[in-house]
Amino acid sequence: MNTVDAEQEILESVADALLVLSNVGYGDYTTRLELREGDTSPLASLYAGINDMIAALGAEQEKARSYQQELEGKLATIERQRIAIQELSTPIMEVWDGVLCVPVVGLMDTARSSEMTSTLLRAVVEKSAKCAIIDITGIDVMDTRTVDHFVRMAKAVRLLGSECVLTGMNPHIAQTVVHMGLDLSNVITHRNLRDALQQYVGQLLESTD
Repeated sequence: MNTVDAEQEILESVADALLVLSNVGYGDYTTRLELREGDTSPLASLYAGINDMIAALGAEQEKARSYQQELEGKLATIERQRIAIQELSTPIMEVWDGVLCVPVVGLMDTARSSEMTSTLLRAVVEKSAKCAIIDITGIDVMDTRTVDHFVRMAKAVRLLGSECVLTGMNPHIAQTVVHMGLDLSNVITHRNLRDALQQYVGQLLESTD
């Protein structure tokens, strides 16, 4: 093989290597450079090194893809759990035709209040509810912000044409509300859920007679 032919072969070999590396840049990790059996030239070593590199990159890419799929699966599970927890934290029960009940347990913050209000308003519309009873028996402490949450919730429900009732206020919370001078004049209250149900279910029954 003369010098010109040798140089031409080298150029073609380099071009082949560049083409394969270009394919790798586009995400193709399956292409390999052809190695001639028994070839011990520097180009053969280069080809072998490139093939090894592509194989390693392909393996890492597959690991990354598997990890991404696993991560997406975990994120989907977390999202389902978040929705389930949200539904459990704001259970809305239709205790009677046209009467909804929302038992509240735990602390109220802005995020939870917003979610609870949205969920309750959707339920009022979907069920054509005449009355929504918010039972706070499970709340031990109520500050100004918490009271404001419930007042806003009651106003939003009334804008949809439904009554909103607050039940289960314990003596400590009642004393705190009075001490803080909080205005609950626009919020209907009952001592407990049973009293509220008796009144509003009775009203519904009377209206159907």
